[in-house]
Amino acid sequence: MAILENIRKRTTVLILIIGLALFAFVISGVFTSSNMGGGKVGSAVAEINGEEVSIDAFRSKVEAASRRVGPTTSSLQLVNQVWDQEVRNTILGEQFEDLGIGVEQDQIIDFLKTTGYAQNPEFQNENGVFDPNRFKNTIADWKSNNPGQYDAWLETEKTIIQLAKEQTYYNLIKAGVGATLKEGELDYKLANDKVDIKYARVAYSSIADSTISVSKSDISSYINEHKEEYKQEDARDIQFVYFEEKASAADETAVKEKITKLLANTVEYNSQTDRNDTILGFRNTKNVTAFLDRNSDTKFDTIYKDKKQLPALFADTLAALNVGNIYGPYKDGNFYKLSKMVAKKANGSVKASHILIAYEGATRANPEVKRTKEEAEEKAKELLKDAKKTGTVFVELARDNSDGPSAANGGDLGYFQRGTMVPKFNDFAFGNKVGAIGLVETDFGFHVIKIDDKQDIYQIATITREILPSEETINTLFTDATKFEMESIEGSKAFLDLAKENEYSVRPVNKIKAMDENLPGLGTQRSIVQWAFNEDTDNGSIKRFNVNNGYVIAQLTAKYKKGLMSPEDASASVLPILRKQRKAAQIISANNGKALDAFAKDNNISVATASALTVKSPTIPGAGNEPVVVGNAFGLAENETSKLIEGNTGVFMVTVTKKTDAIKLDNYSTYANSLKNSNGTKVTTEVYNALKEGAEIKDNRATFY
Repeated sequence: MAILENIRKRTTVLILIIGLALFAFVISGVFTSSNMGGGKVGSAVAEINGEEVSIDAFRSKVEAASRRVGPTTSSLQLVNQVWDQEVRNTILGEQFEDLGIGVEQDQIIDFLKTTGYAQNPEFQNENGVFDPNRFKNTIADWKSNNPGQYDAWLETEKTIIQLAKEQTYYNLIKAGVGATLKEGELDYKLANDKVDIKYARVAYSSIADSTISVSKSDISSYINEHKEEYKQEDARDIQFVYFEEKASAADETAVKEKITKLLANTVEYNSQTDRNDTILGFRNTKNVTAFLDRNSDTKFDTIYKDKKQLPALFADTLAALNVGNIYGPYKDGNFYKLSKMVAKKANGSVKASHILIAYEGATRANPEVKRTKEEAEEKAKELLKDAKKTGTVFVELARDNSDGPSAANGGDLGYFQRGTMVPKFNDFAFGNKVGAIGLVETDFGFHVIKIDDKQDIYQIATITREILPSEETINTLFTDATKFEMESIEGSKAFLDLAKENEYSVRPVNKIKAMDENLPGLGTQRSIVQWAFNEDTDNGSIKRFNVNNGYVIAQLTAKYKKGLMSPEDASASVLPILRKQRKAAQIISANNGKALDAFAKDNNISVATASALTVKSPTIPGAGNEPVVVGNAFGLAENETSKLIEGNTGVFMVTVTKKTDAIKLDNYSTYANSLKNSNGTKVTTEVYNALKEGAEIKDNRATFY
């Protein structure tokens, strides 16, 4: 049975953009600047701090990105990647312009030396080192003789310039990031000052949620007091029923019956000879390759395999077959299979390790190897003696002495079949028992070889038939989907009730964003997301979508507008906070003025202890992360007891039993430098995120994609 795959053809539209750029370098042996201008054509895909981004220019960049990465990335992923870069370039570009940050030729060269571009052989001299002159000459050659490569380089060059500017910008900021010795001392003390406590805790969980009343207005007030924490983007909720095109039990049985019939001989009438011909079945066929070509979804794989390479669930059974025997039909994944043992090779796969001692002039020898052939042989013989000694670990011997690429793996060459290695190596590997160690000379040098393992290998012919839905099953599915769609749109019964009545599973998907494309259980479904965000799609709207393997009947269940969350939307996160606050107030009100022992006794809880707590690691054993409680403890003197403290998991009362100050150091420069480096590494992310958060960005992508 042949399986046909759909071949998608994509037409790429190339649009030449003439745009004004801050920096455009055209290299013809040297960097020279050229002005590239361009007007905005069509609508804007975005507006970033008042600057419009033309949809035509944006699409051009998406096309260019598509050519670079190929078909491995989905179109929407590319759109989002280009979008993120466009936003970044625009926001940072404003900073570069305000600060007068530019990039000169020498800076570009210096930057290239620190990137992967320096590893391009075309930019390197004979010693494999990045050579600025070689780099310039290569670009000049591309301009004259390879226009396509040169045009691609110009795009790459823009990226390099942007990266170089970013590096300069962030280096300027990092230069202003520091830490004083006093800050270093504080950081040291926060990590090393210790406190021991005894405490009692009334957990919030001791009070039932049902006893705490929280109103809608309470939630609304909390949201308004914490607006930054409860912002939301445009989003949608949907629910859907998936009618998947999959084989029924009857379809599965039919496939099994068809593949079973291939075992036996069949008799067919031959009109040309006017007689019946006997067609040999899989059990008796003399030409396995031709038989599988006619009757299987997959061709005959002639490669011998060891047991580990056979289907895991059936490996033991298949490996135990005698030559000519057949196993099956059996179900493996979405296929029915018949497997026939064609041939076996005992010990046909060998696992070996070796230590290669190369010499000057040997094939593929590292240029740094200067020993003579005689010296190599002498060293190899010494290593052979060492390898045969009791207690020697061959892996370590190979790692420390081998000149081969397998040295890092302890000389391990893995499993290989006969004929894979050069003849002398091959003969030793297959002519000796497991555990044997010997010396062999090849064109590569001298090999100390150890035979680690041997495995039998098998040549198995397998007929496969995919379990596919029949035409009858597909037609029934279409009818069921259509019926459910019509009845749900009619509205006599709610979507959920109708699905339950028909025993269909309803899958909810919440908070879908406008530029999402993947839906759980369905994969890429951009059309459903676009429908959900269409202005004409109202809450409760229902629509059918044809998907790759069936149909989806979807219903829009909620819309969320950009801005502050409504009390209903925020209740899931706000309710626990307000309940905890009210429980804390209730506990504190009932226990104010009590001593530690009385607090514990009256609430039927135990007094516990915790030692060596630090501000940097404020975890109390048995209670969890409690920074406020630990911080309060550090503010107390020894033997002093705190007031009631509202913690993360309950209300605490703490008595400090011991305080241990960190040993004073002569100098805290190490900690100051560590702080400086730590702060410096955060600059790139935090500065850009702050700029982005403060930017005015109007995103129109969903209009076009």
